[in-house]
Amino acid sequence: MYTQGTSGVSGQQGQQSETVDRLQDVDLNIFLKLMIAELQNQDPMEPMNNHELIQQVSQMREIESNSRLTETLEAVLLGQNMTTASTLIGRNVEGLTDEGTRVSGRVERVSVEDGKPMLHIGEEAISLTNVGEILAESAEETQQ
Repeated sequence: MYTQGTSGVSGQQGQQSETVDRLQDVDLNIFLKLMIAELQNQDPMEPMNNHELIQQVSQMREIESNSRLTETLEAVLLGQNMTTASTLIGRNVEGLTDEGTRVSGRVERVSVEDGKPMLHIGEEAISLTNVGEILAESAEETQQ
């Protein structure tokens, strides 16, 4: 398999990172199909040596491993953010909606929209990342 693109033919950083990004999007099945096609069509006078084959398999495993690690970390982050958001249920907060409208009030519930926790205050929803202030409870609210 031709791997010179991963190190950059022209040596320019922009092209190198673009090629590496494209390799990150290749899944295991596509990579295996490409490798089999390359092995079937390689020049019999100059076949791929074992070192090149092992190097490509290692790259494939690294890409797959990085992909799984990223998915796991994103799931852990969402879990932590949901835990944080759920602690705000019943609390008074101030923040901005995605449209930029300032909202303040008591958090009634928490949901996940597009992979991010949303705090619902009346008819409005604000992202956890858009919370600007968590207001202290008054003495009356504490006694209830």
